[in-house]
Amino acid sequence: MAQLAEKFSSTIDQSVADLISRAENARSLEPGQIRPRVVAAVDKYLLADGETLDKAEIKAFVDEIRADDLCLIIACERGDESAWEHLVANFDSTVKSAARKISSNNEDAEDLASSIWAELYGLRQDAEGNKKSKLAYYSGRGSLAGWLRAVVSQLAIDQYRKQSKFVQIEEDREFENLANESSDGAGSGIVAHTENPESILSEKRTSDDVTDALQAAIAALEAEDRLILKLYYFDDLKLKDIAATFGYHEATASRKLVRVQTEIRKGVERELRQRHGWTDTEVKRYLSETAAGLGINLETMFAVLLVILLVQDLASNGVL
Repeated sequence: MAQLAEKFSSTIDQSVADLISRAENARSLEPGQIRPRVVAAVDKYLLADGETLDKAEIKAFVDEIRADDLCLIIACERGDESAWEHLVANFDSTVKSAARKISSNNEDAEDLASSIWAELYGLRQDAEGNKKSKLAYYSGRGSLAGWLRAVVSQLAIDQYRKQSKFVQIEEDREFENLANESSDGAGSGIVAHTENPESILSEKRTSDDVTDALQAAIAALEAEDRLILKLYYFDDLKLKDIAATFGYHEATASRKLVRVQTEIRKGVERELRQRHGWTDTEVKRYLSETAAGLGINLETMFAVLLVILLVQDLASNGVL
């Protein structure tokens, strides 16, 4: 990072100045207060790709940073009360909505949402007495609302790990609740009857094979179908909003979602048989019976895994 700052110092300085100038509300921040975050982001996301980095790439990268969101977060880190009031007022509904999607009841959702704000405010301290806040991980590369939803998901995983002492992210039961609006229809009252998330996938080999098959099935979908899945399961959009995005009727969006869910199910089963050598008996045992034991259908179980894959993708891309 030191070599980067020295080699491209003038470029970074100019890019930071441009970032501040295009922010509608820079929160009275000085370039020196924003520069370390920008340098860290460039170091993390550009230098990892190799040694061909040039000034144009740095400028283009910083130009894509969401100036107002980043300034808001840095101001919050620095204890700006007006910034905190703005953050809570404008994003509390986002946090609560994400918490409700993951939690089994309203009380748990409220607790999770409260925990998020505590994590963001930085109630914990490091060994040197400095506040530890997740705000330090926001780079401005994506929307703040999307990043907050990802933080809610990750905190839910972390909390359940601590409580249940399980360490496999792909086996956390919180995500069952994210899929309760699957093809069974709204208000179907799907409930998982297990307290042990490991029962979703009982063996590591099963977990790896199903995850691999699901990734292949998703990759085989058309780009629009993949976007529908992301908008519905992760971005928390309603079918009417998805329909408006693509310019068709809500009923069409519903039919498309059911079709995509069915395609994923068939694709996963096909991949397990053809690529991983599963027999029909194994498919029934490890998929159908597992889903039945959870009190959900296969489409719902695949939706659970889909959301987990989305969270893992965010983590691998440095969002979490």
